Amino acid sequence: LLFFVKLYCISQQQLLRHTEHKAKSNQSIESVIMLDASAPAPAKSAFMWFKEIYSTCLLVFCSVVVITTMFQMNTTLSTQSGWIALGIFLISLYWLSMVEGGQASLVGLPPVDQNMYKESHPMAFRIMSTIKEGDCLDRYLMGRQFLVLALVFVENLCAHAIDPEKKILGMPLIVNKMFIDTGLGVFFMTAMIGKISAQVNASRCMLDYVNNYFAYFTMQVARIIEVSGLLHCCYPVQMIFAKLSGQPLVSKEAPRTTGQNVFFWLRVLISTAILMFSFAVTLSALFNGQTTMWAGVPEWLTVVLFFSFMSVVGMLEGMQIAFFAVAQMRKEDLEVSPWAKKTVNVLFAKEGRNIPAFMIGRQMCVTLCFFIIARVTTVKLKDNDDNIFGVSVGAQKFFETGLLGALITTIVASIAWQLVASAFPLAFLSTPLTYVLLQFCLGLEWTGLC
Repeated sequence: LLFFVKLYCISQQQLLRHTEHKAKSNQSIESVIMLDASAPAPAKSAFMWFKEIYSTCLLVFCSVVVITTMFQMNTTLSTQSGWIALGIFLISLYWLSMVEGGQASLVGLPPVDQNMYKESHPMAFRIMSTIKEGDCLDRYLMGRQFLVLALVFVENLCAHAIDPEKKILGMPLIVNKMFIDTGLGVFFMTAMIGKISAQVNASRCMLDYVNNYFAYFTMQVARIIEVSGLLHCCYPVQMIFAKLSGQPLVSKEAPRTTGQNVFFWLRVLISTAILMFSFAVTLSALFNGQTTMWAGVPEWLTVVLFFSFMSVVGMLEGMQIAFFAVAQMRKEDLEVSPWAKKTVNVLFAKEGRNIPAFMIGRQMCVTLCFFIIARVTTVKLKDNDDNIFGVSVGAQKFFETGLLGALITTIVASIAWQLVASAFPLAFLSTPLTYVLLQFCLGLEWTGLC
């Protein structure tokens, strides 16, 4: 509550400070980004009020349960102090909200003339001046994808219970099973606070959301991740699918020099080697039962679940890209495939309201899959187990952060599928699984959980 009060106070201070400039520019900016703030909100039904109330109560309850578990020193990062785990968790959650909201702002603002907000929103102007340079936006989006996964995996370390049978505030053990052992408690907190609300607010307040130093810092961190070459093995994949689809890659920058080409392909090789090593460590831990996977699940089933949930994440990531691409296609092209036609008819039904509903349901489903993958891939040795591949204690501790799983998920379950969908959007929609996932996401949003 204090966080939201502080955020409100900051926003009010910014509003008072920039009122004069905004009065001159807001009308033009809103006409460019097509936001009709004056449109009356539709009347809420009783069912909508019910969903909003129980969703809020669910968020409060999950927050109490998760934070109590931390102060019971019953999570991976709270063994020494609950305050440490809570601090890291809140920082990760706030940072995640900036990453998700920042994406909505940075993708939506390029069409807007920067001179309109140069004086009223100086930090937003500074950020967009950087983003508009060459292919900087594409590099930022790639880097922020890993940042999202890394923060989710850190949250999982903060909230994952060591002893799931330890009662919380004297409540029945069923509460532990439902919200702590399954990870639903931290999932609801992340989905509602760190993801969906951040994206919705940023889409309506693009300039204000990134008009601060933390947004600038987040943007630069995402760029550094991309420049490091950690994700460079994705670029050959992009080149291959662009060639297969007959769509040439268009760059806003001059062709690379010989030195730049050498540096580029060197990072591609290093990135590929890191990815292969990450797979080797993760699969070794999975087959030996050395992860935080739920007790009683066979090793072979754990591996199957790992690849299955990565495939679901990949489908959902690709569907988002394919849906935006298909909106610009001719009706005749869509009628070639009955499944594509059926999917598009559902997507654009209800006067287009299914599109935002899908985006919310998709975000819920993706976030839940992220936490399940984090649970499956985070390394945790049993008593008297040797370090994986005989590495040092420091390296083993690094394996146990879950960042290797985050890297695998970012490349294999996210970016690669997005590249496939951008190259072959119609083929991506021409599968029954796409239609099933669309209906599932719409049903998830209809529940009102988030």
